Amino acid sequence: MNEAVRKISKDLWNGRDELEVLTFDIAGEMFALEAVIVQEILDLLPETVVPGAKAFVGCVINFRGKVIPLADIRLAFGMEATKPTIDSRIIVIAINIDGEPVLAGIRTDKVHEVTTLLRAAGEPPPSVGMRWRPDFIECLVKRGTEFIIVPNLNAIFAAEADRTGSSISHGSAQR
Repeated sequence: MNEAVRKISKDLWNGRDELEVLTFDIAGEMFALEAVIVQEILDLLPETVVPGAKAFVGCVINFRGKVIPLADIRLAFGMEATKPTIDSRIIVIAINIDGEPVLAGIRTDKVHEVTTLLRAAGEPPPSVGMRWRPDFIECLVKRGTEFIIVPNLNAIFAAEADRTGSSISHGSAQR
């Protein structure tokens, strides 16, 4: 096993050699989320702006009668907010925040496919030359000629909660 594979988060792979993921684009970059946390992929919905909320989770949406936060993770990565297009979608995920299951929506520019990533093709983010915080990235997985970024949603949401002084708890996850 090469050195880079050993440094990748053990929590993500959980002893597996393959990971089933949903791939999507944000600002021209390919990202992937573990498929098991994805609850649904939605066309854009009406958003309600939350007065005084930070831009990262500045809106909420109605998901099956529940009010859930809508996160724009591009802002955590220092990317500029963009206008939605015909391909834009919302991925509804279930994650644990502060030990509690929470539903949240994530804005994307385009959703691609459910696919399998190989652990052997994964590498930790480089310590030099990255424009993003390395703790926001679980790993980079090479597929063909492209790299797929697997974000560390727990670190992103925790950092955002620390920065804003509040946690995200608008909806609860149901499995």
